[in-house]
Amino acid sequence: MNVYVVMGVSGIGKTTIGEKLAEKLEIPFYDADDYHPEANVKKMSSGLALDDEDRKEWLEILAKNIKDWSENKGAVLACSALKETYRESLSKGLKDQVVFVYLHAEYDLVFKRMKARKGHYFKESLLKSQFDTLEEPQSAIKVDVDQKITEIVNEVLGKIKQ
Repeated sequence: MNVYVVMGVSGIGKTTIGEKLAEKLEIPFYDADDYHPEANVKKMSSGLALDDEDRKEWLEILAKNIKDWSENKGAVLACSALKETYRESLSKGLKDQVVFVYLHAEYDLVFKRMKARKGHYFKESLLKSQFDTLEEPQSAIKVDVDQKITEIVNEVLGKIKQ
């Protein structure tokens, strides 16, 4: 079964869109943030960006889960997946079963959304580093998020069914 990885920078709407997409597809939803080792959460909470070494264990955990989900009902995973190497790690051996859904927006829109967020450990100061790190995917469903949630979800569903 397919695992849909809803990806993009923090604050772009991965969790919101991912939950709605999973609901429509009638498959489980997971948030990659829930799989971060405690050391990563502490580092991000203190306003420091994660480096590739920090992300290594997290990506390994996610890759194992993606494999398990693909062997069951499938799933939707909200995950930043900012670099091509991260996406390769997540989809290793499962290229046809892992579908990346890239949520795209300009920096100003995401910054405005992040300022309005409450109770999330991610600091606004890290947003620029995420945009700097982002390598736009070449083989993903790309959707601009400057529209209503239902429109975004319907656009993704339409592209999945093509």
